[in-house]
Amino acid sequence: MNEFKPVKQEKSVISIRIDSELLKTIDELSLKTDISRNEFIVQCIEYALNNIKPD
Repeated sequence: MNEFKPVKQEKSVISIRIDSELLKTIDELSLKTDISRNEFIVQCIEYALNNIKPD
């Protein structure tokens, strides 16, 4: 599996509902990588979609 490397990208704002513990982890990791919460979530989704293994 390829390594996830978050980078800054311009994105549209979205709204999602997630577990509060997951949000805490996302916030911690987005701070460490110096990108917004939204950018981090979008990049995680893109990574997952690019690396999902079809059945």
